[in-house]
Amino acid sequence: MAEASVQLQISTLPNSPGVYQYYDKNEKLLYVGKAKNLKKRVSSYFTKQHDNARTRLLVKKIKTIKHIVVATETDALLLENNLIKKYQPRYNVLLKDDKSYPWICIKKERFPRVFPTRRLIKDGSEYFGPYTSMKTVHTLLDLIRGLYQLRTCNYDLAEEKIRNDKYKVCLEYHLGNCLGPCEGKQTEADYNDNIEAIRNIIKGNFKDSLNQFKTQMKKYAADLKFEDAQRIKEKIDVLENYQAKSTVVNPKINNVDVFSITSDESYGYVNFLQISFGSIIRSHTLEIKKKLDESDKELLTLAVIELRQRFNSQSKELYVPFKIETEEGLKVHIPKAGDKKKILDLSLRNAKYYRMERFKQARIVDPDRHENRIMAQMKKDLRLSEEPRHIECFDNSNIQGTNPVAACVVFKNGKPSKKDYRKFNIKTVEGPDDFASMEEVVYRRYKRLKEEEQPLPQLIIIDGGKGQLSSSLKSLDKLELRGKIAIIGIAKRLEELFYPDDPIPLYLDKKSETLKIIQQLRNEAHRFGITFHRDKRSKQALDTVLETIPGIGEKTVIQLLKQFKSTKRIKNASFDELADVVGTSRAKKIVTHFQQTK
Repeated sequence: MAEASVQLQISTLPNSPGVYQYYDKNEKLLYVGKAKNLKKRVSSYFTKQHDNARTRLLVKKIKTIKHIVVATETDALLLENNLIKKYQPRYNVLLKDDKSYPWICIKKERFPRVFPTRRLIKDGSEYFGPYTSMKTVHTLLDLIRGLYQLRTCNYDLAEEKIRNDKYKVCLEYHLGNCLGPCEGKQTEADYNDNIEAIRNIIKGNFKDSLNQFKTQMKKYAADLKFEDAQRIKEKIDVLENYQAKSTVVNPKINNVDVFSITSDESYGYVNFLQISFGSIIRSHTLEIKKKLDESDKELLTLAVIELRQRFNSQSKELYVPFKIETEEGLKVHIPKAGDKKKILDLSLRNAKYYRMERFKQARIVDPDRHENRIMAQMKKDLRLSEEPRHIECFDNSNIQGTNPVAACVVFKNGKPSKKDYRKFNIKTVEGPDDFASMEEVVYRRYKRLKEEEQPLPQLIIIDGGKGQLSSSLKSLDKLELRGKIAIIGIAKRLEELFYPDDPIPLYLDKKSETLKIIQQLRNEAHRFGITFHRDKRSKQALDTVLETIPGIGEKTVIQLLKQFKSTKRIKNASFDELADVVGTSRAKKIVTHFQQTK
């Protein structure tokens, strides 16, 4: 329940759309949110029981509520985004912003220059972009310069100055890269036709330029100017090749923004593709840091506003994976099949690829962040009440029904902690009985941890299905630990996860990191158990053959095996060879034993 002063502030809020702001006792802005109905939305913070701990903490800190009433929900959406960017409140999602993007400028002047820039000057020039990388800009400009001759000088080509022969053509003219407008060798109308064609190419429309070049080529060919026709044909090839590389969807899909999202416990990743005449002319992925367990819908709604503002998008059509709030006048599609769905899937692949790249970088640069994200994800995926910072996994080994043993491996913060691994000889179970063996080792392990007051794990994983899980639960019941430690069983064949008292198994995504860590635990427990089992069988074989010889102890056996490598070679060794290693007295005992057992 809100305290009296906050309750009073809520009671005076209007039932209108707007933006609300929460401040703490020091008048520091904590959170900015939008609402269709301010009173209703703000009240819900103080009347609902919040699952998220950060939300509960936020509500405790709120001392002052301010609001801004706006005309429509769209206005609220835009205002919320601007305030978050401006003030970056502690409890709002964090939008990572790259401050400087490259643009292509068509300068407002006679015989306009076309060049890359990172500075936008309000002088009436045209700016196309921004682009997400300078490499894209240079690729596009190289294409343009290969197709059209443009000036690169910064002369003021006023009509009067050209008429008075103020300028002389430079090297660019002699190289064929410029047609010499500074000396009046190219008309302004001809130059501006080229600029119009360049505008279309930058926008992704190659059709007009291709038609123009094809008409020109045919005219040169008809006039028997074959060298000129070949030069134009090369330009057509360059343009068609570029168009083929950039066209990824139906060319009829034009002037469309595509957005998709993938997320984990800590971050959301929103990919933005801008489509023009079937070509991707822009791709950018925005990383958003969650603060209050925001849903994908909330993150995508915010990201669409932010990215369209950031990249100055004028598109009136959106493709998105689910319904979101948008600006008025936008046409929103949720594609289910066909070319539109393919482009949405491509956007999602870009978001997922970016997320994986960030994981790889974080693992190297910021291992703590990587660990925290993995732990938070496991907590969510496995429906745990706390992060599984300490996990223990058990596996039984009794190959061919002999030498039953068990292994316990320990992971801390998602990584093996080999010093904490433990192996068990099965003591109370006769014969191969996996269920009883599991019950024994789980009981012994946690009885000892309790007695020694050692920290208990947050999660126990049992390698096996319902039977092994039930047996383990009996031990936890005896030790009064049931409910204090989360426990699950993993069945080998279908990677099913079983929970106590739940007959329906949980299936995780085969590519999920949570499943990968569980599989790593299970495989490590299996490896450790098998190694122990193999060592035990070898030692037993050793005991039955060499240590049964009267007067031969373990140290002598080790000496012999170091030298001869196997029992068979010891058996076939001569008296002198044995005597060189263990002395004449022991060598005589070994030779006598093997002669008697032939």
